[in-house]
Amino acid sequence: MKPTLLVLAAGMGSRYGGLKQLDGIGPHGETIMDYSVYDAAKAGFGKVVFVIRHDFEDDFRKIVLSRYNNFIPVELAFQSTDALPEGYELKSERTKPWGTGHAVYMGKGIVNEPFAVINADDFYGRDAFKVLGEFLTKANIEDSHYCMVGFKVGKTMTENGSVSRGVCTVDEAQHLQGVVERRSISYQADKSIAYVDEQGMAHALNANTPVSMNMWGFTPGIFNNIESQFAKFLDSHIDSNSGEFYIPSVVDTMIREGQATVDVLSTDSQWYGVTYAEDRPGVAAILNELHLKGEYPANLFGE
Repeated sequence: MKPTLLVLAAGMGSRYGGLKQLDGIGPHGETIMDYSVYDAAKAGFGKVVFVIRHDFEDDFRKIVLSRYNNFIPVELAFQSTDALPEGYELKSERTKPWGTGHAVYMGKGIVNEPFAVINADDFYGRDAFKVLGEFLTKANIEDSHYCMVGFKVGKTMTENGSVSRGVCTVDEAQHLQGVVERRSISYQADKSIAYVDEQGMAHALNANTPVSMNMWGFTPGIFNNIESQFAKFLDSHIDSNSGEFYIPSVVDTMIREGQATVDVLSTDSQWYGVTYAEDRPGVAAILNELHLKGEYPANLFGE
């Protein structure tokens, strides 16, 4: 059974003006998402499911899905604020999405095989998809044995400011013990890496420290757990216009309650993203170089 790639793309409409200005950052107009689809297919994934909003479905089909024709099967799942577990009803005029945990939940009933979760606008790299695909291809669909690709923090930095990363605690068996969100991670004057805590104190981070970049591997059984945890979240947040339900909190709860184990997969892949406007030229240059080296063809999808 080939694994599925679940791409969280419901936020794209607000970032790209209804997708009409989808950012072609590659040398031939490729989006960062295009590279993820290409790398996933080469790593053995058999299908891609995009989680989007209903209001830009037409543009998404025309601008995005059309480029994957004859390359890999694709499906859509829709995230909306009123897509809630049975017995819950939206009482507010909330327009903000419920978060990444809710976005993954939208795959229930559509994804019935081991699957990966990624952000639409992150470049994860060939090796990251390779190690993830190898894990999921061997996964027992009945198990709650999951994985997360642990990027080395030094391979996720930008020269243009600070970043936030989920810093992972891992045991000797490379099982995830917890993820702590660290903000204000940046290069220091000597090129070392440090984060600043809530008291304003700086703490050094080894460049090889594993961090979560929201690249997970699950089996379909997690959907029921997400649903039950989301219901508990809604018990205290149903009237909130801002509270969000995140996938790392779901995983953390399952680990603490002994309901799941999570392997942290090591990768040497370099993560790229446009955290700041100043990042874009550098990322574009790197992608162009990857094409020149032959790591990617001039036409990713062979049209």
